[in-house]
Amino acid sequence: MTHRILILGGTTEARQLAGKLARRADFSVTLSLAGRTESPVAQGVPVRTGGFGGAEGLAAYLGQERIQLLIDATHPYAARISANAAEAASQTGVPILALRRPGWEPVAGDRWTLVDSVAEAAQALGAAPRRVFLAIGRQEASAFEVAPQHRYLIRSVDPIEPKLAVPDATYILSRGPFPEANERVLLETHGIDAIVSKNSGGEATYGKIAAARALGIEVIMVRRPPLPDVPSAETVDQLAEMVDHFFGPVAERGV
Repeated sequence: MTHRILILGGTTEARQLAGKLARRADFSVTLSLAGRTESPVAQGVPVRTGGFGGAEGLAAYLGQERIQLLIDATHPYAARISANAAEAASQTGVPILALRRPGWEPVAGDRWTLVDSVAEAAQALGAAPRRVFLAIGRQEASAFEVAPQHRYLIRSVDPIEPKLAVPDATYILSRGPFPEANERVLLETHGIDAIVSKNSGGEATYGKIAAARALGIEVIMVRRPPLPDVPSAETVDQLAEMVDHFFGPVAERGV
């Protein structure tokens, strides 16, 4: 018997999980991507790109494709997608699991200013001109147009179009991981005195946080949004074990 699994992805862990589950001969895994990244990394399993049309559309897809397990492995800030996933699972009765990467915690030497949104982060920079590193991706970068007095260094995977309506902005296109040593050079080269970051968690983008601590740079940290309360695990291996327990053991595995 083949068990049909849909993974809502967009994270490194989602790709890793898809590859891990695909090794089981009795699993048919599809990875869904929102399509916001122009050149997603090769997945190794069938990929569906684009939205579903909210919770109702996702529920319809689950029924049409006879999905037996829904896994939410989206970014910690994809709150709407997570809410839609939980609602679709509730509507259809399809079980749902979530991969919830732990957030970063401040340690001695960190200078964090916590805010609840990107808009609040723009205000938290203050009125005096600063050299700001925006490491929040491209989706919400335009929120900083309300603070044109700052000089911005903006890093994203895909180009930000249109460019921000601010007089001084430098754009970097790059995909992590970003080692601490490299981040420190970047911050020093550009004379950065404030970083705006989301609390993404994980090791791939923690380098800028560690580098900021070493250099005494303030980090405006956007708190995570509330997410649905569904069964979850913190790591790929833990969630894979939950899936194994859910469907039971199998004798035949891929190599």
